[in-house]
Amino acid sequence: MMTSLFFAILGYTLLAVVSILDKSILEKTVKKPAIYTFYSTIFFFLAFLALPWCVQISGLGFWVSVFSGLAYGFGMWTMFTALEFGEASHVTPFVGAVVALSTFFLSASILGETLSLGIKIGLFFLIVASILLSVERNKKHTGFHKGFVWAFISGILFGLSHVSAKFVYGLYPFFTGIIWTKGSVGLVAVFALCVPGVLKAISNKGKDKIKSGGGKIVFWNKALGILAVVLVQYAIFIGSVTVVNGLAGIHYALMFIFIYLLTKFRPLAFFEKFTKRELIIESVAIVFMIIGLLFLR
Repeated sequence: MMTSLFFAILGYTLLAVVSILDKSILEKTVKKPAIYTFYSTIFFFLAFLALPWCVQISGLGFWVSVFSGLAYGFGMWTMFTALEFGEASHVTPFVGAVVALSTFFLSASILGETLSLGIKIGLFFLIVASILLSVERNKKHTGFHKGFVWAFISGILFGLSHVSAKFVYGLYPFFTGIIWTKGSVGLVAVFALCVPGVLKAISNKGKDKIKSGGGKIVFWNKALGILAVVLVQYAIFIGSVTVVNGLAGIHYALMFIFIYLLTKFRPLAFFEKFTKRELIIESVAIVFMIIGLLFLR
């Protein structure tokens, strides 16, 4: 369990950085979710270069892997869409809460996974913390808004992806499982190309072309994101898919801390307005996060 927690926490720490960069890139460089989805998913095709070193996969394993990859890719797409309507420090924690809840029910019904009372209590605190972190109230939004609808869909898709990936990991070695489940994410890039204007934009003929400096940021952000995904998926492979997804609250707590520090000391790099009420609620959420983690030891 402790080894799984280590890889999950490391992966979620990297994802906190990736999520902040995602929001910044969507606002300043790429701007359209479909275009950014293309850049975020196309690199996953590179995983298939390792197929010669994988064991042979069956029909069932193949289709479940493709389903897992598509669900993950479309989960990213809907999350990027949600970020158009709300702030990263609020939208992504809501995604995490939905992922944790959907994974809990799906893993119990599909995988037959059972958890001890202590772990259930810990997950409860982690999920409540994620929900508290998602509370948003400012001049643009008061509570629930359209972005949370997209965030809810994103959370369900990520939950489906993680549970189906865990199913594949139960049939094949981790290396084979992650190559097929995450390599299939690249298929979503093909769907993104079907959206009007995307092909023109990525060929640098439209107004949405990525500037040379921005392109480097996108590349390194996606590379960091892939590393984070591998770490989290390995944690799922060796541990409980429900517990690992419950730990996503760490991702959002760190996001809040990083965003607050950037807003305070580097506002030109990244800025979000925090009210006193938000600071109190999100501080309480972090306390809940710590309590939840203590129950998962």
